[in-house]
Amino acid sequence: MAKLIDLKTFSDKRGNLTVIEKVIPFEIKRIFYIYGVDDSVRGGHRHHKTIQAAICLKGSCVVSNNNGAKKEDFYLNKPSKCLIIEPNDWHTMHDFTEDAILMVLASEYFDPDDYIYEEYR
Repeated sequence: MAKLIDLKTFSDKRGNLTVIEKVIPFEIKRIFYIYGVDDSVRGGHRHHKTIQAAICLKGSCVVSNNNGAKKEDFYLNKPSKCLIIEPNDWHTMHDFTEDAILMVLASEYFDPDDYIYEEYR
């Protein structure tokens, strides 16, 4: 099941510094980011192998998750929040603010055969 983790953040009068170190439970092979989203719903799939870590660097969005046993919505609105999405987590991303930038770290290189588009019943 997907889970939120807090990324270590150092804050002082100069601003904030968030570190991604020793908290991602996989080797990062791919990084992509989603931005400029209208009112569309993104995602709509799960994977055979890929684990993902989603971080909304700016703005906010909602990730709706269904692992076949539980449905849950995750509100990503801080760059210090990281959502770990397991391969069996069928997920969509929606309700992006106009300024949202969602960065995703992935455990696998892109492979169209890794995608499963059918949602759990």
